[in-house]
Amino acid sequence: MDAFGLALSLVFNADTLIVIVLASAFGLFVGAMPGLTATMATALLVPITFYMDPIPAIAAIISCTAMAITAGDIPGALLRIPGTPASAAYVEDAHGLTRQGKAGLAIGISICAAALGGLFGFAVLMSAAPMLARFALNFSSFEYFWLSLLGLSCAVIVSRGGVAKGMLSLLLGLFIAQIGLDPLMGQPRFTFGFAELAGGISFIPAMIGMFALAEILRNGRAGLQIVPQIKVATPFAGVGAALRRYRLNLLRGAATGSVIGALPGVGGDLGAWITYSIAKRTSKTPEKFGTGHPEGLVEAGATNNAALSSSWIPAMVFGIPGDAVTAVAVGVLFMKGMEPGPQLLTVNPHNFYAVLLVFVLANLLLIPFGYLAAKVARYIFEVPPSYLNAAILLFCVVGSYAINNTMFGVLVMLILGVLAYILQSRDFAIAPIILGIVLGPLVEQSFTTSMTIARGDPLGFFERPIAATLGAVTVLIWLAVMVRAAYGAWHLRMSQTHNQ
Repeated sequence: MDAFGLALSLVFNADTLIVIVLASAFGLFVGAMPGLTATMATALLVPITFYMDPIPAIAAIISCTAMAITAGDIPGALLRIPGTPASAAYVEDAHGLTRQGKAGLAIGISICAAALGGLFGFAVLMSAAPMLARFALNFSSFEYFWLSLLGLSCAVIVSRGGVAKGMLSLLLGLFIAQIGLDPLMGQPRFTFGFAELAGGISFIPAMIGMFALAEILRNGRAGLQIVPQIKVATPFAGVGAALRRYRLNLLRGAATGSVIGALPGVGGDLGAWITYSIAKRTSKTPEKFGTGHPEGLVEAGATNNAALSSSWIPAMVFGIPGDAVTAVAVGVLFMKGMEPGPQLLTVNPHNFYAVLLVFVLANLLLIPFGYLAAKVARYIFEVPPSYLNAAILLFCVVGSYAINNTMFGVLVMLILGVLAYILQSRDFAIAPIILGIVLGPLVEQSFTTSMTIARGDPLGFFERPIAATLGAVTVLIWLAVMVRAAYGAWHLRMSQTHNQ
């Protein structure tokens, strides 16, 4: 209790509260801008934290990240440009609601589900941090291989255009992920003598190009014509009814995100894809997914911030980052003399509780800040499309350039943007490509490490209980897909025979 009381005094003071509010506003702005990411917002804050005390410095990172990740859903809903790879999982439903004149509902569901999921993740973080951290440490390369393969499978199954086109899109993403140095031997692959390609293709310029630039090219076909503008209705109208109707999805998404976020190196991106796929598979109306249906939006939206909260479990208890953002945060912890590890919970428990309290405040601020963002976002559609496209293109170029401060990122964005435009015109899904780029290195590294450990024996992937369970689930999913496809082909053949 003494530690908790000291944590209250560290968080609820003028300096820390001002930092939380300002960092939240900054995260909201960066996250809502197409082409700018939560990781970029966090990295930009690091130099400023040099001049802060430890708790305000960590508070700035946490509040900025929570706000930026959720704000990434705003351009997804309004412009069909997801701010994060996780947002790409449900961008079709969010933008579908906007096309129906329910943009306020789409933004409201994303923000409120994220806030509730973040609070659920906080509860998990506070009550089960040591237990979940121990569970996460049981994951070896075998479990990570099956988990990442399960996420890739979900992306293919739920993608539009059918499983075949989804698989081709995924294979393209995995091929792009192969570009660079071989992680096992260090040999260059598909670099064609270009030194820039040795570092691989960053998923951020790829995501910017394939969603933002491709959307600009599609909109640009209208030229200078007057495009009918979609009016944003009252923000958050109908959100309460939607969350009550899909309360089981909300709870399941938050719970799944809390578990997946606790796994080092996975983060919330994979969780959103898995929960969206689960929502579609268990829904009574799966045919509505991708057309503007709130069900998957509620479940995957709750996963985002729940995974963000629980990703701090391995970071704080063992110093193992859960994703790119917590990797930055771990560096700030070391810089401020708050070395993460078991001693943080025993020697300095007040710092641990202070971080938890910041999580609560950051997630509570999501709702008022998100409401203001939704109110302001309605004016986006009053801007002439040509000006809006020009502004988005500017942010795309800045965001792609800022990754490595070279024009190579901009070139990647342009090439993949044109490629995505061509593929979408042929009804190929783009989201599996992005997920393939994001999870490709994890799949490859986990597979090669596992095969080395198992001495080339494929049965080694099923020898560990957790790995065997994940592997069985993945295999059963693909068997179900193949059986369904075979049954559909047989039924079609029988129908044609009967008609003849």
